[in-house]
Amino acid sequence: MSNEFSGECRYFVTYSGVSLPFKLSQALEESALSNRNTFFRAWFDESNRMLAFQKMVYGEVELEHRYKYYENGVLEESEIYDAEGDVTVLRFDTNGTRQK
Repeated sequence: MSNEFSGECRYFVTYSGVSLPFKLSQALEESALSNRNTFFRAWFDESNRMLAFQKMVYGEVELEHRYKYYENGVLEESEIYDAEGDVTVLRFDTNGTRQK
């Protein structure tokens, strides 16, 4: 897993929904992180699309998602890394339908 992503880094308390890309919610200021055991940090491009996020638990990355998008803004690919570094890759067509 990586700590180096391009784009603007923001912090969040939680997420909502079950579809990809995740919808992070309850924004946090960086100054509030020292009081939290668990939070999400995410990187966004200039179009406000989430490029990646990490779930941080006690200072360690527990989960990481990396996202790629088609030019029309639809999710093209998601790489999901678990705590052991195992990766699952999901691909989607230009309409957002998951490919088998």
